[in-house]
Amino acid sequence: MERIMQKTNILNANPDILAGIVRSFGQKEFRARQIFGWLSKGVESFDDMSNIPAALRAKLEEEYYIGLPKVIVEQQSKTDGTRKCLFEFADGARVESVFMKYSYGNSICISSQVGCRMGCSFCASTMSGLERNLTAGEMLGQILKMRNITGEDIGHVVVMGMGEPFDNYDNLAEFIRLVNNPLGYGLGMRNITVSTCGIVPMIERFGRDFPQVNLAVSLHASNEERRKQLMPVARAYGYDELISACRSYAEKTGRRVTFEYSMIDGVNDSVQTANELASHLKGWQTHVNLIPLNKVEGRSYNAAVNSNIMQFKKTLENAGIAVTVRRTLGADIDAACGQLRNR
Repeated sequence: MERIMQKTNILNANPDILAGIVRSFGQKEFRARQIFGWLSKGVESFDDMSNIPAALRAKLEEEYYIGLPKVIVEQQSKTDGTRKCLFEFADGARVESVFMKYSYGNSICISSQVGCRMGCSFCASTMSGLERNLTAGEMLGQILKMRNITGEDIGHVVVMGMGEPFDNYDNLAEFIRLVNNPLGYGLGMRNITVSTCGIVPMIERFGRDFPQVNLAVSLHASNEERRKQLMPVARAYGYDELISACRSYAEKTGRRVTFEYSMIDGVNDSVQTANELASHLKGWQTHVNLIPLNKVEGRSYNAAVNSNIMQFKKTLENAGIAVTVRRTLGADIDAACGQLRNR
């Protein structure tokens, strides 16, 4: 462990950085593209790079390590194939990632931070606070390791696991560029979704930087008072301010905004609440994703009953709002992000 920590995680390197590395070793620049390609395939050892000269592999081994995380715990659903992994990085930091199978292909939900400092009152990820940010390579490493574990392609990435992505924006941005790079993983921008709890200034910046990446906003309430009770971030950025920023994003990018809405029994699941929510979202490009709450040990909230969820959905539909109920995956494992790490 100590020896690895003296090295640098090469997964953080893009082709330009790799070109500088190979030049410093007296090698031709085309080797950088080869190395980047191998890394994007998920190799776990420099020795697996069969077309790289042995001398170069030895130099890389001296100064760098391939920072794929180690699997500490793996859970697999017996009902739908969902897999959840507790990953550990070289310094001992642990995060969670979830592999999900859908009709349109396989998806992964990755973490952007070790823990979270946003303090949402229904969430497991924030219970121990924020330990540190993840690097771009550590975000990418979750995808590559999960693909190695499952043996299946992963064509959709959701940055919606542990952490607030916009609280780690520079690393998030570099991760998007890495996973999108056609010399490597080559994932299309439209197959990436980033979820934020609503850090308003970053929404505008994100729209400028990545107008093709999907934006999801954790809303969970129909007015400012209730949102403040659930999400401390609402004390910094008011409800109307957040809705206005999202509407501006939709207008400037031409992309709809998805609002994540956890359905909590007796808190935000009434027809009156649905009508109030609709009043904010009518007339522009929005989609509401209703999420049956995953019960978290140590939290007092319970999931809304199915009849209330369906009535809430119908009320939004009658108001002309596009709405879906998130398919429940991994119900027989620790589904809510943060649960496995806390346990």
